[in-house]
Amino acid sequence: MPGISARGLSHEGRRQLAVNLTRVLALYRSILDAYIIEFFTDNLWDTLPCSWQEALDGLNPPQLATMLESHKVFPGLGLYRSVWPLTLLALKSTACALAFTRTPGFQTPSEFLENPSQSSRLTAPFRKHVRPKKQHEIRRLGELVKKLSDFTGCTQVVDVGSGQGHLSRFMALGLGLMVKSIEGDQRLVERAQRLDQELLQALEKEEKRNPQVVQTSPRHSPHHVVRWVDPTALCEELLLPLENPCQGRARLLLTGLHACGDLSVALLRHFSCCPEVVALASVGCCYMKLSDPGGYPLSQWVAGLPGYELPYRLREGACHALEEYAERLQKAGPGLRTHCYRAALETVIRRARPELRRPGVQGIPRVHELKIEEYVQRGLQRVGLDPQLPLNLAALQAHQAQENRVVAFFSLALLLAPLVETLILLDRLLYLQEQGFHAELLPIFSPELSPRNLVLVATKMPLGQALSILETEDS
Repeated sequence: MPGISARGLSHEGRRQLAVNLTRVLALYRSILDAYIIEFFTDNLWDTLPCSWQEALDGLNPPQLATMLESHKVFPGLGLYRSVWPLTLLALKSTACALAFTRTPGFQTPSEFLENPSQSSRLTAPFRKHVRPKKQHEIRRLGELVKKLSDFTGCTQVVDVGSGQGHLSRFMALGLGLMVKSIEGDQRLVERAQRLDQELLQALEKEEKRNPQVVQTSPRHSPHHVVRWVDPTALCEELLLPLENPCQGRARLLLTGLHACGDLSVALLRHFSCCPEVVALASVGCCYMKLSDPGGYPLSQWVAGLPGYELPYRLREGACHALEEYAERLQKAGPGLRTHCYRAALETVIRRARPELRRPGVQGIPRVHELKIEEYVQRGLQRVGLDPQLPLNLAALQAHQAQENRVVAFFSLALLLAPLVETLILLDRLLYLQEQGFHAELLPIFSPELSPRNLVLVATKMPLGQALSILETEDS
């Protein structure tokens, strides 16, 4: 999606963007606040303007997909049975204009053209045990971290929330960086250490098969540490160097690949408070897990704006994958009915137990193959209610007949979701700039592979021309 680039905005421009975002989000708050599973219980369709209802009613999924695909032309005669009202066109135009672009500087990655499961940009040892999405992510972020480390003269990289260590392994054993990996789950750390040894053995075997390939420097596996990072306090372990630097103090670069919730905030605070941390490359996710207050807002500017609040529902919506859903709409598969079925189930639950609202329903397999009454019976059982409750079959079928309306309403909410993510990330940029640091936001992954694809890059020295180098796809 085109959107707006953070690089093209001055500090004042970023502040004005925050003002515009809070105003727009307030204007469409009723759509963003809504839970799609309450489509029937709260009569969400009738909360839309009548002109919107008329334009959207009866649209098929591929037609709705064009609403989410910002490069597509505005709906008009010939494509639809009526011209959309200006207010609906304004919603689409505004959503596209105010969201940070998630289109990276490279074209859709060619690394999976030969084999959709194997990146041609990683050698076989680094692909083992790593899914295609993660292969793409560790390669792109690892290469950016290497460039940023060289630019800032870092002596050590700290990978926070390292999980099974895929990114750390690539940075250490593939790119030659000195890496400390911090992860709070002991089991993940133990698996990461086993995978380190397996990779080392694989690399040694590869060298024996190809003696012409000479390893010019000794290999250093990541140094793994089991430690939970408290977002409200500094973590001393995170700051300890692995080796004493030859000259002066250690220079650390903090990174996190989809650092969940407050963990991404902890990275920002360590960067801003600790002189030994000179660079940051953080990709956040799971915005609904941010502490409130504490995780958002961080900047004084956003905290002073009317309507800056982003409750749980809005932050949860910002984590959805717009591109993936647009693709599902284009295919118009039966899986799109899940939201409609779940909303119908909610009506039955409310009649049986009015105080039970939006209970979690564990995944019901093969929903698209079930009749709506079969789905409801299985859903009732999963929330602890009698699956043999008498059902109003006519009412359920009437709900099913509104499947396209449910999909249309969900598409509207999804169209606005990137604005919420933009405000959260913009707040982080402003937080760092208020303290005199240099911060930018770059689309680093292909959004089709990795929807949360914006990396926050920060240094304590001007980035200048280095930004172009960081964005470039290595040959």
